Amino acid sequence: MMATCNVLNLALPGRHFYDGQDPYSQTEFERKVGWLGDRFRALNADVIAVQEVWDEQALQTAVARSGLQYGFVAVPGAENGDGRAGAQGTPRVGIVTRLKVDSVQSLAAFPAAAVVDVPGLGPHTRFERPPMVAMLRLKHGQPVCVITAHLKSKRPKFLEDASGKISEDTGDPAVQALASLRSLIMRASEALALRLTVVDLLHRSRLPLVLMGDLNDSPHSVTTQLIAATTQVAYDKGARDHALFSAWDVQGEAALRRDVAYSHIHQGYPEVLDQVLVSEEFVASSRGSLGDVRRVEVFNDHLFEGRDRSRSDHGFVRALLRLRLPEPSSSGG
Repeated sequence: MMATCNVLNLALPGRHFYDGQDPYSQTEFERKVGWLGDRFRALNADVIAVQEVWDEQALQTAVARSGLQYGFVAVPGAENGDGRAGAQGTPRVGIVTRLKVDSVQSLAAFPAAAVVDVPGLGPHTRFERPPMVAMLRLKHGQPVCVITAHLKSKRPKFLEDASGKISEDTGDPAVQALASLRSLIMRASEALALRLTVVDLLHRSRLPLVLMGDLNDSPHSVTTQLIAATTQVAYDKGARDHALFSAWDVQGEAALRRDVAYSHIHQGYPEVLDQVLVSEEFVASSRGSLGDVRRVEVFNDHLFEGRDRSRSDHGFVRALLRLRLPEPSSSGG
C-alpha cells in the first residue's frame, strides 16, 4: 500500500518557519506528532509520501508515535543535526517506507526545456519544493520508482523588495490577476519539468512508476495533465508507454467508489489536490500491465474537525497497488 500525506508545516517546537506564524510550543508539537502518528498507524502503508516538512527529525518523531516499524525516513533538504537546521525558505517533501531503498535523489533544477520567464521575476529555473525520486524494491524484489511532489500553490505571487516585503498594491484587481498568472506559470513550468523527468525515467529504466503528492490542482487540470499526459492516450495508444494514470480512475471494478473523494476544502469548495498517479504497469487493461490498482481510499474525516494546526488541512490518500510476481526462469536440459 502507498499513501500521500500533506502534513501541514511539520516543524520542531520553537522553530520559526513562516513570518506571521508563531513557532509550535512543546505542547502543540506533542499534539501534532501524536495526531500524525495515529494517522500513520491507520494508513499502515508500506510507502508514505509526505509534503510540508520543515524538520526531518519532527517527521521521525511522528513516525515513531505510530508504533509501526519503518526502516527509512528521509526528507532531503530538511535534515537536522551536524549543523543542519532543517529546511529554509520552503518546506520539503520526503518519504517513509518499510521497503528496501536502492537510491534517493532530490530534483532541484529544471531541465533546460522547462525554464520559462515569469512576468516581473525573470527565468523560473528551479522547483520551490524539489521533488524526490526513490528507487524501491517490493517484498519479492520487484523494483519500482516512487516520486514525491508538491507543486506551486495557486496563491498569488506578488513581487517583493530586497527585504522580502511585498512591493505591489495587493488590493488592486489588476495586480492580483498578474500575481495569479505568475503562480500559474510557475506551477505549469514545475509540471513540465516533472513531466520531462517522468518521461526520462520511464524510457531509461522501464520500471513501474508511482507519482504521489499535493499537485495543487485537480486530476483533469492542464497542469496535472502536463505531468500525466493521459489525454494523449485517446489519440495515440502508443502514448501509454510514457503516460501516467489517476489511480482513482483505474482502480478495480470491485472497489468501493464514493463521491466524497476530495482531499482539501478551499473556501467551502471540495477539491482533489492530493493525487496518486501510476504508470501503465498498474493499469489492468493495458498491454503493458504487470498488476493493477486494487482500491483507492481518501481519509478526510478530520477536515470537518475544525481548523487546528495540529491537524492537516489535507485529506490523506491511500492506494493498494499490486504487481504480479516475476515469472520463474526456466532451466534448460
